[in-house]
Amino acid sequence: MKFRDDLCKNCQSSCCTMPVEVKLSDLVRMNLVDAFEAEGEPPKQIAKRLTKAGIIDHFNFKNSIYTLKRKANGDCRYLDLKTRLCTIYENRPNTCRNHPRIGPRPGYCAYRSRPAKLLITE
Repeated sequence: MKFRDDLCKNCQSSCCTMPVEVKLSDLVRMNLVDAFEAEGEPPKQIAKRLTKAGIIDHFNFKNSIYTLKRKANGDCRYLDLKTRLCTIYENRPNTCRNHPRIGPRPGYCAYRSRPAKLLITE
């Protein structure tokens, strides 16, 4: 669907079911990697540690891009199941911050409306 600012308040966080690609700077902001580790450790070693910890699913060696592991239902690991809100919103990766301006279809989102009982009013 063509994105509009008002869509998010009635969406069931459909974008949070898509794979999330992050860079090392995102992992530092998310408190998954220490800034000191990011400066001194090769990205491949960091990827190995995060894979073993179950935090990332894939590492693109060529571009040094990490893909976050998702929950079994396909949700982002940081999406609250009940509220459908991001649990690390202030520290979320740039991929999420810039959605839907960037991504597979810039300007479009995977909007799905919330069931009536989950609507958040302001």
